[in-house]
Amino acid sequence: MDNTSESTEHIHPGRLPAFWDRSVVFFANLKSMFFGNIQQLSKLESEVSGVNTYGGRLITVVDTLFYGRPNLLVLEKAPNRSILNYLKDTLKLSLPEILIVDANVYSSITTKTSGKELKYNLDCAKERISSHPAGWIDGYVTDDILIRWARKLGKSNINTAQGCQIANNKLLLYYHLVEKGLPVIDTEVAESSDKIQDCLDKLKKKGYTKAVAKSQIGASGIGMIALSTSGSNKPMPEYMFYEGPCIIQGWMEPGIKGIEKIYSPSVQLFVDDESVHLYDITEQILSKHSVHEGNIAYPPYLDDYSGLSEELLGQAVIVAKWLHSQSYRGTASVDYLVAVRNGQLEVRICEINARVTGATYPSVLARHFIPHGAWIMRNLKTEEPIEGQRLLELLDKKDALYYPGRTEGFLPINFNLNDEGRVIKGQFLYIAENVGICTNGLKNFSEALPIGWEYDRD
Repeated sequence: MDNTSESTEHIHPGRLPAFWDRSVVFFANLKSMFFGNIQQLSKLESEVSGVNTYGGRLITVVDTLFYGRPNLLVLEKAPNRSILNYLKDTLKLSLPEILIVDANVYSSITTKTSGKELKYNLDCAKERISSHPAGWIDGYVTDDILIRWARKLGKSNINTAQGCQIANNKLLLYYHLVEKGLPVIDTEVAESSDKIQDCLDKLKKKGYTKAVAKSQIGASGIGMIALSTSGSNKPMPEYMFYEGPCIIQGWMEPGIKGIEKIYSPSVQLFVDDESVHLYDITEQILSKHSVHEGNIAYPPYLDDYSGLSEELLGQAVIVAKWLHSQSYRGTASVDYLVAVRNGQLEVRICEINARVTGATYPSVLARHFIPHGAWIMRNLKTEEPIEGQRLLELLDKKDALYYPGRTEGFLPINFNLNDEGRVIKGQFLYIAENVGICTNGLKNFSEALPIGWEYDRD
């Protein structure tokens, strides 16, 4: 697919664009992110807690991303009532209507349902959605299932399944970067498992001791496996080849091939029918295994390197226009690997996540309250389950909870819940006028929330 119509660019870091002047039914179809790769989805569910409550993050931003309103957000599990009250009554945010549809009901639109309960739940969902005035349907990703929902109910998809899948494909992105002459990470392509060692041998000759295998489609560290170029690696799971060949890339880190420092910035963007908009520059907070745990804006080192912002934005425009040409529409994040070698910057795009990402909702929310300020978002996992209202009360008691008009504070975005409805994890945003204040605020989180907790992956 190649939509050859030209798109114009609008580059305004720190300023939100006007998103969609549309009313939408938005499916939080997180379990569709791997486009039918069931083994990969099972891996995600086994490693990431509270997957069925991650859709609650969208509550804060759907009415901003689709300001035509009214909007209907379709979630897999009901959100915590206390955080809904905080978002609506305290923060005065416009919130979408909410409909709960189980993942099994969502996928059953493409099959002939036999169970009475499943058919009843599907019919109820279809009736509610078809009667909603929104003319558009969208989701985390657009897959064949989401296309079927729109066709069955007489609504229009914002994206095509093909365009959305291409937009999230790491190998196709790599080929586009090469075609455009942009710098790329040293990359080999393994057609099958028995070709992986050949790829590793080539990278070893280039000076790499480590490598990483990437499936063409992946998210939240799923579809990314660390390897040694010397061999003795575990067999590659079949799901890594679901889309075809997998990517083997040299692992760049300080001490390898003269690299002194590594940074992981991202550019947040939005693609509509005529334009591409670049509205924020963020830094990924990564675990030691390079798995996403949070974000910060602006990157604290950004002003230390002349021309870095311009290079990030310039490369982002190129790939944003590629997204547009593939008929992708919506928000996305362009992730980079920036290396400092011999005092010189090397800026390379790693991947694109074409959806509402882990950086989209904190960026949109933070820029809504403090447009040109700073923010940090972290995933925090509690040692023991806690009631959502109790958690908010603890923050408020320490005068740490954010209220409109304040210059800083903690803003809980979403609570991930266990089967009893208690909080086991949450996404917490700290907003302030500069990064230093945000960093200090996060350091004091143990005092602000005196319960056991630890940082967790997104």
